[in-house]
Amino acid sequence: MLAVMITTAAVAGVAAVSLGMVLTPGPNMMYLVSRSVTQGRRAGALSLAGVATGFLVYLCAANLGLSMVFVAVPQVYLAVKLAGAGYLAWLAWQALRPGGAAVFAPRELTADPPRRLFAMGLLTNLLNPKIAVMYLSLIPQFTDARRGHLMAQGFLLGAVQIAVSLAVNLTLVLTAGAVSAFLTRRPNWLRLQRYIMGTVLGALAVELATDRAPATIA
Repeated sequence: MLAVMITTAAVAGVAAVSLGMVLTPGPNMMYLVSRSVTQGRRAGALSLAGVATGFLVYLCAANLGLSMVFVAVPQVYLAVKLAGAGYLAWLAWQALRPGGAAVFAPRELTADPPRRLFAMGLLTNLLNPKIAVMYLSLIPQFTDARRGHLMAQGFLLGAVQIAVSLAVNLTLVLTAGAVSAFLTRRPNWLRLQRYIMGTVLGALAVELATDRAPATIA
């Protein structure tokens, strides 16, 4: 059965990495929060539907073809991995540097219709390099060829990432207004969150840059 192909440790690892990345300010979070704060929860939910579709696009692309390219041309895999490590390091710096932007700060945005909300959520996710890093570089580190078909493992672990990300983002959509007001009055809490997430991302960047495992396919 497919359910026994991935270990509890792999699920926990992907869930932890996914949680750390989704809680770190990035394009998806900023778009969802800004829409929820300025246009309401329904607009945030429609935008999140577009983000979820983007996750599925990346999941299918990563598991159905890109891994074969990486095996055929190892230099491409190395380049993606180093680019991913560099991007994670940049995110860590953005979180740790003095005066980092507050994700929940109120912004002036014009109201968009439902179709545009969905499309912008999709486009924001597809153009988010953090998601590419997740599917192409991080999730493969939790697969194990000894436990069966690697593509199936990739889809299962990708589903874990999507579930974690959607759960956190939906919570943000539903509570964005209240959280924005809360953090505006308590800047020290926001700084603490930035320091913790920046440290986690920095550690992930080092681990990704120093990993020497080659790309593999089933």
